[in-house]
Amino acid sequence: MSKAKSLWTKTTCAYCGVGCGVEAKVNAQGTLDIRGDDDHPANYGHLCSKGYALGQTVSHEGRLLKPSINGVESDWPTALEHVATQFSDIIKEHGPDSVAIYASGQLLTEDYYLANKLMKGFIGSGNIDTNSRLCMSSSVAGHKRAFGSDTVPVCYEDIENAEMVVITGSNFAWCHPVLFQRLKTIKQQRPELFIVVIDPRKTDTASIADLHLAIHPETDIALFNGLFAYLAKHKKINQQYVTDFCDGFEVAISSANNQFTSHQQLAEVLSISQTDLETFYEKFSQIEKVLTIYSQGVNQSSQGTDKVNSIINCHLATGRIGKPGMGPFSITGQPNAMGGREVGGLSNTLAAHMEFGNEKDHQLISDFWQTDHLAAKPGLKAVDLFDAIDQGKVKAIWIMATNPVVSIPNSTKTIVALKKCPLVVVSDCIKDTATTQLANVLLPAQGWSEKSGTVTNSERRISRQRKLLASPGEAKADWWIIAEVGKRMGFKHAFTFQHEGEVFAEFAKMTTLGNEDGLARDLNLIGLTTLDAKGYSRLSPQQWPVTSLQETIVHQRMFSDNRFFTANNRAQFIPVSMKQSLTDCSSKYPFNLNSGRVRDHWHTMSRTGLSSRLSAHISEPFITINADNAKETGLSDGDLATVSSLQGAVLVRVSISPNVKNGQVFIPIHWNTKTASNASVCSLITHSIFDQTSGQPAFKSTPVNIKKWHYDSEAMFLSREILELNEFDYWVKQTVENGYLYRIADASSPELLSQKLKSLISNADYQTIARPLNRTIDYSDQDKTLIRYACINQQKVTGAFIVSTHLQNQSLDWLENILSMPLDTSIERTLISGHVEGKLAEGKIICACKQVGKITLNDAIEGTENCTLEQICQQTGAGTGCGSCIPEVSELISYAEIKELS
Repeated sequence: MSKAKSLWTKTTCAYCGVGCGVEAKVNAQGTLDIRGDDDHPANYGHLCSKGYALGQTVSHEGRLLKPSINGVESDWPTALEHVATQFSDIIKEHGPDSVAIYASGQLLTEDYYLANKLMKGFIGSGNIDTNSRLCMSSSVAGHKRAFGSDTVPVCYEDIENAEMVVITGSNFAWCHPVLFQRLKTIKQQRPELFIVVIDPRKTDTASIADLHLAIHPETDIALFNGLFAYLAKHKKINQQYVTDFCDGFEVAISSANNQFTSHQQLAEVLSISQTDLETFYEKFSQIEKVLTIYSQGVNQSSQGTDKVNSIINCHLATGRIGKPGMGPFSITGQPNAMGGREVGGLSNTLAAHMEFGNEKDHQLISDFWQTDHLAAKPGLKAVDLFDAIDQGKVKAIWIMATNPVVSIPNSTKTIVALKKCPLVVVSDCIKDTATTQLANVLLPAQGWSEKSGTVTNSERRISRQRKLLASPGEAKADWWIIAEVGKRMGFKHAFTFQHEGEVFAEFAKMTTLGNEDGLARDLNLIGLTTLDAKGYSRLSPQQWPVTSLQETIVHQRMFSDNRFFTANNRAQFIPVSMKQSLTDCSSKYPFNLNSGRVRDHWHTMSRTGLSSRLSAHISEPFITINADNAKETGLSDGDLATVSSLQGAVLVRVSISPNVKNGQVFIPIHWNTKTASNASVCSLITHSIFDQTSGQPAFKSTPVNIKKWHYDSEAMFLSREILELNEFDYWVKQTVENGYLYRIADASSPELLSQKLKSLISNADYQTIARPLNRTIDYSDQDKTLIRYACINQQKVTGAFIVSTHLQNQSLDWLENILSMPLDTSIERTLISGHVEGKLAEGKIICACKQVGKITLNDAIEGTENCTLEQICQQTGAGTGCGSCIPEVSELISYAEIKELS
């Protein structure tokens, strides 16, 4: 290995379930240079905008650095003893089911394994659940009903092998961009590849679709039942496969046949054309290699499990499973949601894909862990768990690496529940979140780049996450924290591990219990049971089942032998039917709210929100609504609107778009009390509507109302430090280079708002700027309805704002760059006049990877005759990173062409 090569450490990305390989190197600034790992089979060197920006997010800003008890800083021995004693005392008085752990897909497998071992194995309760319950539990339940195991049958290589790809319930382009770009490349190489996108919204994913089915929310089962019935009617069922390897076909097809009498009736229910419906059915029936990719739009529903089985039924009926280029593909949202499922992180499963209610499994685990206290029944699922806290049944909860106040439906009830709870322990790497504010005990955990362990991606591939940087303060590994508490609770013999590799070795061995040949359960890591510390340290990606150490990359499909993990080893058809929606709209709440991610942010932005690059693409929480509905409700693009439901209300910016249908709206999930005044979408969503089988809440269909919110002034306000802005009616925080850009709206006049902002600037305690401030730029028009102000010290802007009655008709993206530039005359003139000059004339960032702005792109488009997408990308660099900005670049080109014609 060359010296240059050895400087780079192979690790795995911190974000979605694609599980991209990353190479990282510590740079002169003590942060990280990042590049894709060319050798990793998940991405072969490609990264998305979030992956490329990982180096920007390893800041110590906002980190939890020391343990604390009831707000007072403590040391580790005291804090660990306190947690252990409190848990033990509560268990002694109220029983094991009075305590719980709520974990996260951000944990590594080793962390998850010990959390599950402590709760189920030694405390003796099933009360450990995870935020994966909110993401993938419907897929877990659907898999287990059909296959007898939580098995994802496909691998990423099937994207290349498929002849038809169906993407349903996923904005694949934004949520799993590296795989989307892989699919897009194949489409360019093989235009005959037929792509169907099923989504009520027209997202960037639809940009490569041959057919977009914008079905009505919650009608997925009707669509796939109709497909199942079509296959049977047109004799496209693989009768030999069904007869030899499946049960339950007749009951399932009867259920599918009984739903609708005609395609015309079905198309009306789906709100799509009959022609499009029949095109989908015909293509699916005619093309052998069909891959169906699905995600949260399927799972996050009161009928999520049935939706999953409606998809699987169609693949079983045609025998399209376990073969190259075909199968149902549940793609996970978190980097280690799969790993958590493997080790028993869900409350209704045991470790290593063993199950409650199976006496043999129970005995195998009890003997292996040497415990007499293994939980005998499932614990509480996420929503039920927080209800039990609210009811006083659960009196202690340990929350690990997640922010349930923001992510659990009905945020208000979650807050009330945690305030009632006698003991709330939170281990996290971030100090100030909506959840840490309610904790009695805070335990500082390591973050990405400090942790060491393994994660499993959506194609069952285990990869190492490696330590790159020293941990700040007293942050510790989650597995270590759990083990130390376990020891202090009296279980020392079961939690004596020297390093995370020993934890992994125990887990690997556990997967072989009664399963040495891999016939009893799908999950088998027998090939990794002999790893020593050196082997673990050097471990390359391994795709389970691992019968022997994989020295080279393998691509395995499950069920290629047509043998399933049910009691009789046969796949099961599940009869399903579309039920009346539990979330129908009404005259009071006439709009159906869908929620989801945006391109460059992740979950509650505790990591991506640190990056100025990622924060530039979409900087405010918004509601997408179509033009007709906006007109009916008196809304204009850029207005602020109150969006209300039975549960609560949020205040967000209006974005009018043709990409949502009449009666439907969309709000992203990322903003919360730390980044906006009132924009947490979970405050709108009821916790009482969830899938009765999986326990997964319905995040995609909430009835809401929308009303214009009136204000008298608004501002764009630059600060070098985080400010407390709760005195204002509306505010949103965006990270920019060397500071923060706040968007503010208020009922006060522009003049009064400007006075408040001047006060904030004068009171700010800038640690790196000498005081007093040297000079100011202060401009206002005659009516005091437009005010521009800046404070300058040592040729640097320390704070600045623009206030007006209305700023939405002005292009002010240049403000994002002010704090990162040395002051020159062009910047001063821009601050005085508002006319953009010099380096500030870049425009809103469109390409996060290469930091290419809208103005740069428009200039390139206008300056190139008959320009093509390829030319503009080559000239500007936009789209040459992860490629997820390409649809927006294409829109700019199209708009320029239309403008020229008109």
